[in-house]
Amino acid sequence: MKHSPGPHENLNKGPVEPEKEIASGTRTLVVGPYPSARQQARVAASEDGGAPNLRVSQARLEEAVGLAAAIDLDVVHSTVVTIASPRPATYLGKGKVEELAGLVKAEEITLVMMDCALSPVQQRNLEKAWGCKVIDRTGLILEIFGRRARTREGGLQVELAHLAYQKSRLVRSWTHLERQRGGFGFLGGPGETQIEADRRIITDRMVRIEKELENVKRTRALHRESRRKVPYPVVALVGYTNAGKSTLFNRLTTADVMAENMLFATLDPTARVVKLPHGAPVILSDTVGFISDLPTMLVAAFRATLEDVIAADVILHVRDVSHGDTEAQSADVIGILRELGINPDDHQRIIEVWNKADLLPADERARLLGVVAHRASEGRPVLVSALTGDGMDQLKTTIEGRLAQDRPVFRVSVDPADGAGLHWLYQETEVLDRREDSDGALLIASRIAPEKEPRLLRRFPGARRMR
Repeated sequence: MKHSPGPHENLNKGPVEPEKEIASGTRTLVVGPYPSARQQARVAASEDGGAPNLRVSQARLEEAVGLAAAIDLDVVHSTVVTIASPRPATYLGKGKVEELAGLVKAEEITLVMMDCALSPVQQRNLEKAWGCKVIDRTGLILEIFGRRARTREGGLQVELAHLAYQKSRLVRSWTHLERQRGGFGFLGGPGETQIEADRRIITDRMVRIEKELENVKRTRALHRESRRKVPYPVVALVGYTNAGKSTLFNRLTTADVMAENMLFATLDPTARVVKLPHGAPVILSDTVGFISDLPTMLVAAFRATLEDVIAADVILHVRDVSHGDTEAQSADVIGILRELGINPDDHQRIIEVWNKADLLPADERARLLGVVAHRASEGRPVLVSALTGDGMDQLKTTIEGRLAQDRPVFRVSVDPADGAGLHWLYQETEVLDRREDSDGALLIASRIAPEKEPRLLRRFPGARRMR
């Protein structure tokens, strides 16, 4: 991404000390400081409507290790620390801080990743206590996004989120905050402090990026408008990171999108045309994966990309049902959908795709198939394996069924010599049935989008609506 003046450059005072980038292969300690079960129960009973913590501590720690591995950090040690309540100064208790300090020194660890949100003061105090760099969950996710973004749009979104994060942490990121620009004589006063200058530089850059992203938003709106004129329905993939969305996307579209067993393998959105069983084309859109405690600044920054999800006709919620924390992951995705203004209980629009069936034991797979069979039709999930292709036909049929709910079906009589008319029906409608009548005419049952109905009736005045 082309360099432009950012928060690490002070045009009047020289370079501002930046955060050092995290080098691949850095010896890393991952610490999961998770609340005790008793505190989880208290949170679950809180009056703010928060959901109970469904996540198993060990699974959460494994996810944190996976985040570190996603940018090639060398994880030397990982541990879960149960806490009753966070300490304002260091988050962890004094004894645990000293214990981990000994481990950091003995293992020559150069980076500690805390799988929680740290305040600037907590981060600074832990770095002093351990003598190494400390990052929190938000910082690590931002680092991953910064390395994975490939497009100009993705780069801008990540930079916007990173600047918002830096702006909240000026107290620890800059070491010369006591300096001031001098005033003019006795009338000038103390002048502008360096922290105020740095905050202003960051704010100015954020405003510029937001304007550029507004242009992206307008461009996407124009693209959506042009698709409506075609019109192709949009089917969007959402789900927890590493649930298999990109593998499913590749399976349905025969595309070659990056699909690896890695958290946040996909950041930049991709769209392809897919034909459904009766020939109707749809646009399938792959999106960035969600994750628990996804930083609010990232949700805001990627809103331009996620508007494809907001405007989608059908949303496929892809779940990794082989994962031990699949219910907790589903709850996290549902929470983010709500943030985007999408009703996760809208079964006419949202289809749950239970992916990675190939990783399930035979008895568990049989059990889930039984669950699917007994679910109400409008909320019935589809059990698939994007890797092997199992369940793809059923998934396409389900998508087609959801899109067809409000589409009328016409019986059209076509002269066998009218090749152009027959071609139009196959191109513009879904041909459900084709047979010959006693006079040799072709009787076609076609399902059509409501906006195309007038065109059908103009071309075939004798067409009769069946439903």
